[in-house]
Amino acid sequence: MLTDSISLDIATLLTAYRTAQLQPTDVIESVYRRIAARRNDAVWIHLLPKAQAIAQAESLAGRNLDDLPLYGIPFAVKDNIDVAKIPTTAGCPAYSYIPEKTSTVVDRLLQAGAILIGKTNLDQFATGLVGVRSPYGACSSVFHDDYISGSSSSGSAVAVAAGLVSFSLGTDTAGSGRVPAAFNNIVGLKPTRGVLSTSGVVPACRSLDCVSIFTLNCQDAEILWQVARSFDLCDIYSRQVPAETTAIPSSFSFGVPKTDQLQFFGDAAAADLYQQGLQQLKSIGGNLVEIDFQPFQQAANLLYSGAWVAERLAAIQSFFETEADAIHPVVRQIISNGLRYTAVDTFKGFYALEALKHEASQQWEKVNILALPTTGTIYTKAEVENDPIALNTNLGYYTNFVNLMDLCAIALPSGFRANGLPTGITLIGQRFQDIALCQLGTRYQQQMGVTYGKTTPVRISA
Repeated sequence: MLTDSISLDIATLLTAYRTAQLQPTDVIESVYRRIAARRNDAVWIHLLPKAQAIAQAESLAGRNLDDLPLYGIPFAVKDNIDVAKIPTTAGCPAYSYIPEKTSTVVDRLLQAGAILIGKTNLDQFATGLVGVRSPYGACSSVFHDDYISGSSSSGSAVAVAAGLVSFSLGTDTAGSGRVPAAFNNIVGLKPTRGVLSTSGVVPACRSLDCVSIFTLNCQDAEILWQVARSFDLCDIYSRQVPAETTAIPSSFSFGVPKTDQLQFFGDAAAADLYQQGLQQLKSIGGNLVEIDFQPFQQAANLLYSGAWVAERLAAIQSFFETEADAIHPVVRQIISNGLRYTAVDTFKGFYALEALKHEASQQWEKVNILALPTTGTIYTKAEVENDPIALNTNLGYYTNFVNLMDLCAIALPSGFRANGLPTGITLIGQRFQDIALCQLGTRYQQQMGVTYGKTTPVRISA
C-alpha cells in the first residue's frame, strides 16, 4: 500500500492531512502493518492494541490542525516514562507498576494531537549505552542484526529508524539520547537539563536526567522541543528557558579534540567519516579550532567512576535492597558500586567537577560549539556480551560529560562505513542553546543530504 511507503516525518504527515490525501486513521493502520512486518524485534515492551490507537486518531476528527501542532503524529515512549493505566517497567518486570497519571512531557505531546503507539525497550533502569541489558530482548541496529542498537533508549531509536513512528522519547543521562541515533542514522536531541520535565520519569541519576527526542530530521526535533518544554512545579529540577538565549552565528567556530585526544578504538572508517563531517561543518561557515579535551574527558569518567553511581542506587534503593536478584546482572553490578561511596566522596566529586568545569570554560572561550564523534565505534552484540562494562565505557567517551557540565547536544547522522553501518557526529552547545543547535543541525543535514533511518520513503507535497 502506498501509505506504507510514506515518510512519517512531521511536515509530510501534516501536508497530507491538510490536503486530505490522508487521515490519521490511515497512518495508524499503516503503522501497525509496519510493526507486524518487523515481527518480534524487541522494540516494544507494551504495544497499544490497534483499536486504542485508532480511537486516538478518531478523536481528532473535527479538530483544527492549526491548534494542534502534532495533529495525527504517531510516537513511542521509552518504558521508564509514565503513561496512565499502562505499566511502567523500566526494563524490569519485578519493578513494574501501573501509574495513575501520565508524565508531564507525554501529556503535552498528547494534548498537541500526537498519537501514542506504545512503550519501548531499554537497558534496564536506563543503565547502559549498549541496548542489550533487558529481559525483553536486545534490539539491533536497523542496519545489521548482529550489531547493537546502542544505549538504554534502544527501542525508541529503532522505532523511529525503522519507520514505525514519527518520533519517540528516550532519556539521556550518559548518552542514551545520542548513541542510538548514531547507530541507527537518525537525529537525537539531548535538551538542556530541566527544560523537558522529568516528572513521571523513573530516575537514573535524578540530578542529571533528561528526556530526549529521536526524530528523522532536525526540524522535527525543533518542533517537538517547543511543544514538549515546560516549567513544571512538580519537577524540582525544572528550569525556565531564558527569554534570550545565545545564538550560533552563521560563521561559527567549532571545537575538536587534539589529534592525540581522539579515540576511535581501532575503527579507522569512523575516524575518516568524522573528518568528512568536520569538512561539512566548514562548508556551512564553520571554523575548526583545536581544544584541550582533557577536562571534558575527565568529567566523563566521574559519571561511572565517581559518586554519581550512588545516585543510581538512590533511585531504586528500596527495590535493590529487597529484590536485587530480579535486576540484570550487569546492571546490578554497576548499581551496587554505589555502596562504595561515602558522603565525603560525594562532596569531593562535586569539587572535582567544578574544577573541571572551570578548566573547560577556558576552552569554551575559543569556540561557539563542540563537534565530536557521537561514538568512537560500534560493537556487535557478541563483543558486548564478552566485555560488557569496558565496551560500554568506550561508547561514553564523547557523551558522559555533557549532563555533568550542564550542556545540550544534538546527534546527527554522518555517513556510512563500507560495511553499511552508520556513524554520527554530535554538536554540543552551552545550556539553553537547544534551538540554535537544531537550526545548525538543519544546515548541516541540508549540506550532507537528508537521511531517514533505514527508510526510503515517499514524500507528499501540497
